Amino acid sequence: MITIAMNAEYINIATHLIAAIVAGSVIGLERSFHGRPAGFRTHSLVCLSSSLLMLVTMYQSTWLPGMDNVILQTDPTRMAQGIMTGIGFLGAGVIYKEHFSVRGLTTAASIWITAAIGILIGIGFYFPAILATSLTLGILSVFRFAESRMVTESYAQYAVCFDRHDVMPEAELRALLAEHEFEVANIGYRILHDRELFEYHMVIKTTDPSKTGPLAEKLRNFEKVREFRIEPSDG
Repeated sequence: MITIAMNAEYINIATHLIAAIVAGSVIGLERSFHGRPAGFRTHSLVCLSSSLLMLVTMYQSTWLPGMDNVILQTDPTRMAQGIMTGIGFLGAGVIYKEHFSVRGLTTAASIWITAAIGILIGIGFYFPAILATSLTLGILSVFRFAESRMVTESYAQYAVCFDRHDVMPEAELRALLAEHEFEVANIGYRILHDRELFEYHMVIKTTDPSKTGPLAEKLRNFEKVREFRIEPSDG
């Protein structure tokens, strides 16, 4: 009977963790498609680690058997709360902004779930710790493979300058972008260099980043263009 009860608990734990990965993955897929820095793997890791930490609370009687009074008086889970708060600062240290892109979010999420796994090992809750370790490795490797082959929206900061009195009409510029399979997400305008140049500044998006090179080549050979810049961003 004890073996059957333990097996039922293991199945219940595994169900919680796998369901968390599925939920995080579905949300992350939508974010990855739109080219956001916190995407498929990051959402999966965060959802998995949150579920993992809740198991610590749900199964307190398992890792502290016969200590109901201690649990009621001291609440041992406060130690886990303190650890995760401290790890949050460590995770923040690996996130950085590079030009128009944000890097390190998945690394920060992996640090967070590593801390959660360490807590479970510390209290002797080995089955969910081992399962979470395997799932985390799967997310970081298999999900990376899947993410690299997903069709996603790529964003770029796009600026192009013309002589103030010889400006390409906006409709013509949009048509040029559409010809190279880019779509304008938003657009701004300004005058530069002592009122000599007029600049279109846009965020553009595409599902085929390889089109950026041909677009740059077209602009380089366009006599009207005085300056231009195309730089990848996170939207």
